[in-house]
Amino acid sequence: MLYDCRSLADRDRGIAAAIEAVKNGELVVLPTDTVYGIGADAFTPFAVKALLDAKGQGRQAPPVLIGSRHTLDGLVFTLPRAARDLVEAFWPGALTIVVEHSPSLQWDLGETNGAVAVRMPLHPVALEVLRETGPMAVSSANKTGQPAALTAEQARDQLGYAVRSYLEAGPCPDPVPSTIVDLTGEVPQLLREGAIPLAALRDVVPDIESRVA
Repeated sequence: MLYDCRSLADRDRGIAAAIEAVKNGELVVLPTDTVYGIGADAFTPFAVKALLDAKGQGRQAPPVLIGSRHTLDGLVFTLPRAARDLVEAFWPGALTIVVEHSPSLQWDLGETNGAVAVRMPLHPVALEVLRETGPMAVSSANKTGQPAALTAEQARDQLGYAVRSYLEAGPCPDPVPSTIVDLTGEVPQLLREGAIPLAALRDVVPDIESRVA
């Protein structure tokens, strides 16, 4: 079912349907501030597997989206100072941080090696859903190897009936992927330069090194 969130009535129905779907272990497509994402409850293993199967990407762990900065504290054992500074500067927004997740978490995201990529998106529809569902495993809403979906309609063309609810909010205004910073080691590492440039990151954490070719 596709809901046009540009209509107030449809937005309310769509968000309620998406929240219910996630809580039932089903998949949803929702807008973010980068591209559209396909999401599932991060703590429901069969839902995460369904997400990976829908994309056709094997066991590569998807990132986790959250609706509040405070949620991050519940996912990690300790949070480096650099991570806190970057979150303060760029969340909600197009920054994904890779941190060591708490070993006590009851989730199975795939091959994580003890780390998780986390982001708080700057999109009102996504945040409204996430604040009710809690952390969601979210990957770009497309089949692996296909172009990223810039509308929910494009996502539905690729993913079809694998997804229970599609939330349409119009074309992505700035479809640049998020910047990814690895904070699991001694020195922060830039893994992907996306919407937030390296220079802006270094204004906050000067010792970031780049692994980008």
